[in-house]
Amino acid sequence: MSSLPITDNDIPDNNVEEKISKDKTSEPTNNAGECAKPQEGTQGDSHTSKDYYFDSYSHHGIHEEMLKDEVRTRTYQMAMLNNKHLFEGKIVLDVGCGTGILSMFAVQAGASHVYGVDCSSIIDHAARIVETNGFGDKITLIKAKMEEVELPVPFVDIIVSEWMGYFLLYESMLNTVLYARDKWLKKDSGIVFPDKAVLYICAIEDEQMKKERIDFWTDVYGFDMSALRQVALKEPVVDVVDSRAVITNAAPILSIDIQKCKAEDLSFSSSFQLRSLRNDKVHAFVSYFECAFTKIDKPLGFSTSPWSTYTHWKQTIFYLTEPIYVLEGEELVGKITCAANERNERDLNISISFKFEGQHSEYHGTTNYMLR
Repeated sequence: MSSLPITDNDIPDNNVEEKISKDKTSEPTNNAGECAKPQEGTQGDSHTSKDYYFDSYSHHGIHEEMLKDEVRTRTYQMAMLNNKHLFEGKIVLDVGCGTGILSMFAVQAGASHVYGVDCSSIIDHAARIVETNGFGDKITLIKAKMEEVELPVPFVDIIVSEWMGYFLLYESMLNTVLYARDKWLKKDSGIVFPDKAVLYICAIEDEQMKKERIDFWTDVYGFDMSALRQVALKEPVVDVVDSRAVITNAAPILSIDIQKCKAEDLSFSSSFQLRSLRNDKVHAFVSYFECAFTKIDKPLGFSTSPWSTYTHWKQTIFYLTEPIYVLEGEELVGKITCAANERNERDLNISISFKFEGQHSEYHGTTNYMLR
């Protein structure tokens, strides 16, 4: 795991004005100048279960949700358009280009040419979008898996990508960005946008929602369906968490420098220590992340925390089997482990172990989750 955290000077908040406090409660291929019609990369004919990941990004709806996430989209826009000196005359690679929005920002920022790569059929629509907006001579779109692409250039100066998933790492797209970085990015002066990310954990009181989502299964129209309660417990919930529900400090559990980290760093085990801020019940742990562009003149970033403006990533909730009673100042000490699922590397196996010895409750155990 990288030991390069985002500092308080690295990220302004989701209004892109002030800094975030870390302790809230603590185939290639056209040459430049040719049209933007997507080129088919070298792909096999087999269609595996993993390929359905790309199918999910073919529908316009998921792109609409991401584009309407102004925290996400405007932060990228500002990071690029406010730093034209970094893009002027440069060759840019857009990994997972989707609708082509980041590719077009890059051209607006002065890039001499952009290569956008995406394996989903949304890239066919992106080709029309690029042409409609007059960028056909500056953007080459390639329909292929990044790992199978051969670009018509020896290297690129900048890689842009919106790779983050729920719990930061869900869907494992960062692995693809790292592959592209190692193969195509100029070694000494190349830049990845964004370049830093930190993942956090905290604890919350969430009795009402736990009753609706988990305990619901104990009595369904008079029937005991608690077998499904155990299934529900093992699947993290992605939803918006009210900041008032947070009852501990937030602790960093993963810090990555995308310029330097390796794929193996993305499987991690991290200890944490959370201190209760009030007398209450703990029903779940919650994770959120922050991302930053620190290679620019005025570092810029955004947070997906419960205290920040809404993003489509929301927060990730890990419910406990039973609540524990905590008093102000008492501590939960634990460890969280995360690794790609063996059957589908885009899913995540997450394990949370913790112990608590308080005045009214004691707990020592492990819960295994799968984010899918």
